[in-house]
Amino acid sequence: MLIIEIDQEEVRKLMLQKIEEKIKSINEELVFWDTKELRRRICMSWSTIQKEFFYDPRFPKHKVGSKWYFPALETEAFLLQWLKEKTDK
Repeated sequence: MLIIEIDQEEVRKLMLQKIEEKIKSINEELVFWDTKELRRRICMSWSTIQKEFFYDPRFPKHKVGSKWYFPALETEAFLLQWLKEKTDK
């Protein structure tokens, strides 16, 4: 007879690690976000984005023709810092 014991905590840790790796790989797939992707990722309307941080000189943005592009990694770093600043007050 074969008896198998599973450490539930270790399984949980492995599962969370794999989920985190997958999320990171998905986030790295895009080099730039457009306005639609930015709105989707941060769950804010365009008018709220403009009111809250779009005109902050630290916010990374580039206009190509009539379209705005946001470098994904830089934008994510800015947004995390912006949120921290907003919640620390």
